[in-house]
Amino acid sequence: MKTRLWTTAAVAATVMTLAGCAGNGPNQNLGVAGGAVGGALLGNAIGGSTAATVGGAAIGGLVGNEVGRNADQRNQQRYYPNNGPRY
Repeated sequence: MKTRLWTTAAVAATVMTLAGCAGNGPNQNLGVAGGAVGGALLGNAIGGSTAATVGGAAIGGLVGNEVGRNADQRNQQRYYPNNGPRY
């Protein structure tokens, strides 16, 4: 039973990672992957069921996506600022 649970969690994390990586920055990709894995582990620890594991992976992936996107935007502004006139 535990093998099936971990397999489901790994598949869910992989699918979310691949679905969230199209056209994103490097921090956003890493955030989705790390968030999905961390969410799956936390969901399994709290809920102890497959549904909790998959739900945790989904929520963790979404949170990681936002954190990574913010980091990418911050890096974009820092290293490639708008060089136009400032009024």
